[in-house]
Amino acid sequence: MSFLGGSRSASNGSINPEKIDLAITELDTVTDFFNRMVTSCHNKCISARYADADLNKGEQVCIDRCVSKYNDVQKKVGEVLQARGAANVNASNPASFGSP
Repeated sequence: MSFLGGSRSASNGSINPEKIDLAITELDTVTDFFNRMVTSCHNKCISARYADADLNKGEQVCIDRCVSKYNDVQKKVGEVLQARGAANVNASNPASFGSP
């Protein structure tokens, strides 16, 4: 089955517009995350005065750590938001909570 809705055997060629919208939203979110990470780590680790064409060792280490920490924080925030979302769904629908 295709991510965008249909299967390989589907001959009508229909694409699920809702899944297209979700894919676009996800792409926008990932792009925004990447751009924020680049800006944040660049501002933190790289001097405004470029002395060399390449990063020096200190800048490389700083960038590696910054990107790693940024990803770790993003992962933790995502986990917390998912847990809250699940808690909100369970709280708003108590009849289905615990049912098979």
